[in-house]
Amino acid sequence: MKKILVIEDEIAINDLICMNLEIAGYQPVPFLDGGEFSRHLAEKADYDLALLDIMLPGKDGFALLKELKAHGIPVIYLTAKGDLPSKIKGLKSGAEDYIVKPFEMLELLVRMDNVLKRYGKEDTEEIRIKDVVIDEKKRVVEKGGKEISLQPMEFDCLMAFWKYRNRVITRDQILNMLWGVDFDGESRTVDVHVANIRKKLDFFDVIITVPRVGYRMEVLE
Repeated sequence: MKKILVIEDEIAINDLICMNLEIAGYQPVPFLDGGEFSRHLAEKADYDLALLDIMLPGKDGFALLKELKAHGIPVIYLTAKGDLPSKIKGLKSGAEDYIVKPFEMLELLVRMDNVLKRYGKEDTEEIRIKDVVIDEKKRVVEKGGKEISLQPMEFDCLMAFWKYRNRVITRDQILNMLWGVDFDGESRTVDVHVANIRKKLDFFDVIITVPRVGYRMEVLE
């Protein structure tokens, strides 16, 4: 399980991020004070990623970025400072990404995935759902011991459902994850992929339609 630092001084925001990270299968480690975190980092630095606010008591995010980089911990800024000079400073200083509040949690999770993959820290263990086994790294899916052929977008769609399992995902969110935010196609394209996945894997009771919204993968942990 990936350990994610959440360095944010607003308790409500910190709690909300940590709750969503736990649902997504991460282990969040919260801090509310920059100085306190700096002292902690000097003793313990085995973290996979840091979500870092800029305006913090004790020591600000710009100062903490240098310390996190020294320990090889990638950083995503989460901040209310949306002005261009702050963005440029944050990214030129070595942050992997810069997200301005308010933000959608799903967008944050997707960006986290991208950073973890760049650092080779993504989870690669086999995924098991009923009698289906998924090897994400090899992009191989087996059902009852027999390999099932999925088209590239079908596989990516399946992995999106797994990553955000037990959460409702809208069609537009799925499109953004698979094709990017500038995709101009029909959102019903997702329905075609979902229908194929359900049929090939017998996932009719696993990928549930949420009327007028999207889908949810129901998996017992």
